[in-house]
Amino acid sequence: MPEARDGYDMIEVESFIPDRTSGLHGKVHIRPVPGGPFPTTLRVECSKAMSRNYPVGTRFRIRAKLTDMQGTPFIYSSWQWPYEVLSQPR
Repeated sequence: MPEARDGYDMIEVESFIPDRTSGLHGKVHIRPVPGGPFPTTLRVECSKAMSRNYPVGTRFRIRAKLTDMQGTPFIYSSWQWPYEVLSQPR
């Protein structure tokens, strides 16, 4: 995926329930989709509305970038930015 000038790109992510939640906040989390440019093991920091307001398994498109501001690599998208709902589980 070509990188945007500001380092942010549009990526697809999905909500999921992790097997282990030790050190995590909340039950539902967001991760990159399988087969995308990022491993599904990366955490995604984004709007909590995505994990609170949609069923688990919903896919979204967000504007995000890979960062390590806190010492561990993760994907960052501002909670204030809009996101697109791509699909919801039936």
